[in-house]
Amino acid sequence: MAELRLGPLLRYVDGSSATFWVETSRPCTAEVRCADGAHGSAETFQVGGHHYALVPVDGLTPGTVRTYEVVLDGTTVWPLPDSPFPPSVVRTPEPDAPVRVTFGSCRWAAPPADEKDPVGPDALDTLAARIAADPDGERPDVLLLLGDQVYADEVSSATREWIAVRRGLADPPGNQVADYEEYTRLYYESWLDPEIRWLLSTVPSCMIFDDHDVIDDWNTSAAWVADMRATPWWRERVLSGLMSYWVHQHLGNLSPRELSEDLLYAAVRETPDGTDVLRAFAAQADVDPASVRWSYRRDFGRTRVLMLDTRAARVLEESNRSMLDPGEERWLREQALDAPGSYDHLLIGTSLPWLLPPLVHDAETWNAALCRGERGARWARFGEGLRRRADLEHWAAFPSSFESLTALIAEAGSGTRAPKEAGSGTRAPEEPGSGTPAGAGAEMAGAGAESGAGGGTGTGAAEAGAGAGAPATVLVLSGDVHHAYVAEPSWPGRRPEATVLQLTCSPVHNRIPLSIRLGFRFGWSRLARTLGHRLARHGRCPRPPVDWRKTGGPWFGNQLMTLTLRGRSATLRLEQALEVRGGSGRSGDAIAGRVRLTTVTESVLTPLTPQ
Repeated sequence: MAELRLGPLLRYVDGSSATFWVETSRPCTAEVRCADGAHGSAETFQVGGHHYALVPVDGLTPGTVRTYEVVLDGTTVWPLPDSPFPPSVVRTPEPDAPVRVTFGSCRWAAPPADEKDPVGPDALDTLAARIAADPDGERPDVLLLLGDQVYADEVSSATREWIAVRRGLADPPGNQVADYEEYTRLYYESWLDPEIRWLLSTVPSCMIFDDHDVIDDWNTSAAWVADMRATPWWRERVLSGLMSYWVHQHLGNLSPRELSEDLLYAAVRETPDGTDVLRAFAAQADVDPASVRWSYRRDFGRTRVLMLDTRAARVLEESNRSMLDPGEERWLREQALDAPGSYDHLLIGTSLPWLLPPLVHDAETWNAALCRGERGARWARFGEGLRRRADLEHWAAFPSSFESLTALIAEAGSGTRAPKEAGSGTRAPEEPGSGTPAGAGAEMAGAGAESGAGGGTGTGAAEAGAGAGAPATVLVLSGDVHHAYVAEPSWPGRRPEATVLQLTCSPVHNRIPLSIRLGFRFGWSRLARTLGHRLARHGRCPRPPVDWRKTGGPWFGNQLMTLTLRGRSATLRLEQALEVRGGSGRSGDAIAGRVRLTTVTESVLTPLTPQ
């Protein structure tokens, strides 16, 4: 009899359809049956000795909530017997309904319930407990998970012991993940956590990778790539990382129509064992990143979400560094400027922050100048070593991309129409997805004045000079840096009509070293800004095209941000998972009420306006 090994994950949901991801113990027919009679089925496909299915369900009614069950070869396997959680449901959105978007990044799997959690309560575990305690209450319409969903290079003690039994730890890569099978172990450890398993079964999710999904500093420079390709164990690691990401995360990002048109998905399903087909795809993606697009677009009513691949799509030649390759940049521009006036909010999801503390930004721009030889070969060698040691690889480390992204955000926030010729020869804007050449993006930099804590003020929305179809907000959502903050840019000339903000939130569940706490507090100070300017002058770096200021934070803890988008209004809430007095500190205790999501700050980004 087929058993449910992992899942179900409720991934894509719109007004009339949904997709559900499962892993099973053997080949079978997977079905999802909803309480109102809607149902769907799919045959499993095989990769690396594991069996998966992505089940589409059509014919759903907008604005309804229905429970569902998962059936394998006629046997019901979900919900689990004696589950302490409410039934999993599918909620289809109503037209013009508010949209709640919860986001964050960087999640270590929580330890078993009988162990003390060394990094404190897990914010996603705690969110699951709150929803489970009040299933009819407020919940996100979608989770945006912005990278480091698993850590291939920092495994738990339990996984380390499992690896030691499987192959030993003497040979490289030692206690890091080596192959596809070991990647599956990471997903079991993370997604079989009872709270996480239930949460992902009942709240839709969008995902994108960051470096730790493969390895720390993945694709930081051309020299780094050359060094890794000369490392004997690297090829198996990177191919397994891309394969496992495609199976576990990327497929669920796509709509049913996109899945039906995806040639790789069809090829994997059509063969008894899709391992070789998927491996060949991963090998091509590794040597030619432009051969695949991991970025994608999702529309939630009048909210547009663009999730960017800022890892695999990089151009790394020092004389031509870019966060996104040319095809990816064209795609981003098409999607951001498609049909001005058709959306009220543009959310750009990127694992790496666009606006950093001024000192950090200037240090990364300076380092990029050194590495491309602005101060000679000796400084270039120093710069490459520093880049790797200090993780200098955010948008600021790709200056031309920073400028391009800044210009695009200003254009989109002003409601400017895209030129008709933009993106010719690439996928049409209404068909975002994978499997075609992608495009390059842009970067940002800047320096601004320090400000007090609090949410973004949204002053840009009050400026005169409305563009045609300008949105209410353009919000850049990011994680990676193990703290949270809000930053607001200011343009030297006419600023966009839209409110433009950088919203950064991490970690969901991870450690926060003292160096991060001290460094990112100091990075916004006046003294730090002065030091940053001196570094920029040494590197002969031009001033960035915008200034910016911090309007909230920094906040440190295991945390999540939630945007509530209602018409043209937007509000932001930051919550941290905190132990209640007498609790054990274990995230799983949240369902028993010993851990709480506590509101740290709330702010109005744009005011409520009449509909």
